[in-house]
Amino acid sequence: MPIIDLSTTIASGAEIEISYRDHKAGAEQIKDWLGVPPELLKDGEGWAVEEFTKFSTHSCTHLDAPWHYNSKIQGEAAWKIDELPLAWFFNDGVVFEMRHKGDGDAVTVDDLEKELERIGYRLKPLDIVLIRNGKDKFYGQPDYPGKGCGVSADATRWLYDQGIRVMGIDAWGWDAPLAMQAGTANEKRQPGIFWQSHQAGIQYSQIERLVNLDPLPPFGFKVACFPLKIKGGSGAPARVVAILPD
Repeated sequence: MPIIDLSTTIASGAEIEISYRDHKAGAEQIKDWLGVPPELLKDGEGWAVEEFTKFSTHSCTHLDAPWHYNSKIQGEAAWKIDELPLAWFFNDGVVFEMRHKGDGDAVTVDDLEKELERIGYRLKPLDIVLIRNGKDKFYGQPDYPGKGCGVSADATRWLYDQGIRVMGIDAWGWDAPLAMQAGTANEKRQPGIFWQSHQAGIQYSQIERLVNLDPLPPFGFKVACFPLKIKGGSGAPARVVAILPD
């Protein structure tokens, strides 16, 4: 069955630093640790090893846990990434076409309902909703964080009310770009504008920085998006893939 990778490659850059130890260095380490000289190793080589020297849990394709949004949600402790049910992360996928939305434009409940009518689909609990905004083409560029529409808090809660617990987008964040949110919040001096969908008051998980949604049909495929099991984590990287039928 075809499998489409929806994840970014984890590589050194502005937010990530990886040190690489090659086979020669591995052979030297084996000699130092265990006294086995390189001539006793195949081709004189030891193990190759990489080490993250800088790696935020939110710096590549990743899932947010409710703990990322607030410490308490509806009076209860917000769930951390290692507390979320695994059943959330392997389910039918649904793509909402939103490439017509510009940077900072809101995705509303009306937008979602019209798109469901257009594609002829009815949401069911635990479907994994993917917003295709097309901003993955800017991934790795300096202006990438400023790209993307913003799924409104009302739309986020509406999805939750349909039984959706995992929702994702091919942009830097689920909300509108941070600088746009900040400008509006500071101008209006009102709470509930900045980070409105993250802090929507619901226990849900969102996938941010997806890529390669273009080949996906509106529905009829599975999504696997299991996060790394980081104790007490507010989020975790994930290898997100779409699994299409033969």
